[in-house]
Amino acid sequence: MSEQLATADIDLIQRIIPHRYPFLLVDKVIDIDGTETATGIKNVTFNEPHFQGHFPGAPIMPGVTIVEAMAQTAAVMLGTSLGLADKNLLVYFMAIDKCKFRRKVVPGDVLKLSVKTLRGKLGGKVWRFSGVGSVEGEMAAEAEFTAMMDMPKEPEA
Repeated sequence: MSEQLATADIDLIQRIIPHRYPFLLVDKVIDIDGTETATGIKNVTFNEPHFQGHFPGAPIMPGVTIVEAMAQTAAVMLGTSLGLADKNLLVYFMAIDKCKFRRKVVPGDVLKLSVKTLRGKLGGKVWRFSGVGSVEGEMAAEAEFTAMMDMPKEPEA
């Protein structure tokens, strides 16, 4: 019998990370396996603001937003697994390495964001991840990234 993996719908995502339109770039996170792996889903639509200028007549999701979507998926994975909903979690990029883009992501695509923890520890602030963004099984982008989790201090009583 297989273990049921955690998921995060849009409501839980918004309770974990502060991003909102137009910069909330993940619609749901599935297959959350503790702090080890998770899969984000981004439904790419023509209504997104970056398509107005990137590029007129040939809309392509900017590569940096694909990497950001990977990072948001990783943050939701940690937030879900570590019970950080409603804790004002902030996550900051520290590094992006080995980043490559392999195919265009366009309106109508479903971008699957697979993330894996490379380094991190419970209670630690700095985590390192690898991520792959794919559409219909074809790699669109890959990167390794380091991020720092930060939560505002609790007010003293």
